[in-house]
Amino acid sequence: MSLDELNDEITDVYAELGEELTVSLDRETRNELALLESALAPEETDELVRRAVHALFQTTVDVGKLDFHLRSGYDVTYDEYLSGMTYDEMTGANAYPTLDDERRYQF
Repeated sequence: MSLDELNDEITDVYAELGEELTVSLDRETRNELALLESALAPEETDELVRRAVHALFQTTVDVGKLDFHLRSGYDVTYDEYLSGMTYDEMTGANAYPTLDDERRYQF
């Protein structure tokens, strides 16, 4: 997998998600959501769910879990995704020809 494949998959999933998402809640999640709603009193429950996704995303980035999964599945990191190029592309490692050890020291 590659950076281009990751971009394509993100675009596809983004389109599939749409504007609204129906989620079933188990008893524990419903209880925690009710407590958060009572304590924080947001305009809508949707706001708490959006905050939860942001918090999970930030935690996953901070502890390196996102990079681990991206490297395992797509051979890129989050930084590479954000920049739109791999580290090899950034440093020019792909720009040099491979060395031919048999002819290396011939003039």
